[in-house]
Amino acid sequence: MDGVVQAWVTGWVVSRGAAAPEREPWGFTVDVGQVAQVSRHVFDALGDGVDEGVVRKVADGVTGAGVWLKVFQDPGVVGPWLDEGWWVDPEPGYLMTVPLTAPARRTAVPDGYRLRTWSVGGVTRVLVAAPDGSLAARGQVAPTGATAVFDQIETVADHRRRGLGSVVMRTLQAVATDTGAETGVLAGTPAGRGLYESLDWHVQAPLTSAKFVGPDAG
Repeated sequence: MDGVVQAWVTGWVVSRGAAAPEREPWGFTVDVGQVAQVSRHVFDALGDGVDEGVVRKVADGVTGAGVWLKVFQDPGVVGPWLDEGWWVDPEPGYLMTVPLTAPARRTAVPDGYRLRTWSVGGVTRVLVAAPDGSLAARGQVAPTGATAVFDQIETVADHRRRGLGSVVMRTLQAVATDTGAETGVLAGTPAGRGLYESLDWHVQAPLTSAKFVGPDAG
C-alpha cells in the first residue's frame, strides 16, 4: 500500500493527541510531549528499502533522552546500526493493513460483559467492561479520510480467549467503515498479530522501536 506510513502517522497523532507531524527527507518527526516519549522519528521506507546510512545519521543526531525511532525493519537488522545509548525493543512490531470495503460484522459481547462506544475529538473508543465493572478490553480508532488508524488495542490477561479482542476490533472496523474509510492501519505487537490476521489484516513490514536513553545508560 503506497503511503501506508504517512497514513499511520497521520492517524496516530490524532489518536494520541500529539503534534502534527513534520515532514523530513526520510520520513516524519512527531512531538508527543511525554517524559517517556518526548518525540519520535518515523522512517517512511519499508523492509529492504530502509537505508542503514540514513538511520545511522538520524540516530547520531539524537542527544536527548526520551526520543524514539520507528524503523520498518526487523530489530535484528536495525539494532547493530545504533550506538550503546539506544535501547532497542527485541520484539518486532508489525505494520498491518486491512481493506474496509465491506460493512464490518459486529460481534456480540459475551454474557455479563458490557460494551460502550464513544467519540471525542475525532477518536472513537471502545470499552468492554467485565461483570465486576473492571476493564476487560479496549481500543480506539482515528479515521482520517480514506484511512483509519486502530490504536491501543488491549485485552486484560484474565479476560483473554473469550473473543473480546474480536468484539473490539469488529466494533472499531464498523465505526471506521461508517466514516467512509477504505483501509485500516495499525502497528501491532507479536501478541496481537494472530488476532489481527484472523480478522484479515496483513503485515506490510516489521517494525523496530528504539529509545534513546543516553550514552551512559547502555
